[in-house]
Amino acid sequence: MIEPTFDRDGYPTEETLEAIRQWSYCDMSGLMEFVREAWEYSDYVTREGRKLELHTGGWSGNESLITALQDNALFWATCWEKSERGGHFWFSLPEALAAIEEVKA
Repeated sequence: MIEPTFDRDGYPTEETLEAIRQWSYCDMSGLMEFVREAWEYSDYVTREGRKLELHTGGWSGNESLITALQDNALFWATCWEKSERGGHFWFSLPEALAAIEEVKA
């Protein structure tokens, strides 16, 4: 899947959520960008280099994206930094993994 898709109400489709769940460990940076593109309310997402900050804004579509990220066990285990009550999440691509992705590219 090249870019996220949405239903007629603007929610991420099951295909988008499944792509996140199954995303390859060899491209975690690509997954971060894919989620950034799928995120509703662009003011609630920040992507800077290896860092990704997400705030759901209470919108269930964004919460579905977080659940899909949690279901991607390798992403969650390696990139999740912290969460705070109210739908706030911080992720960071480990330096070693970023170096592997750079070599692959």
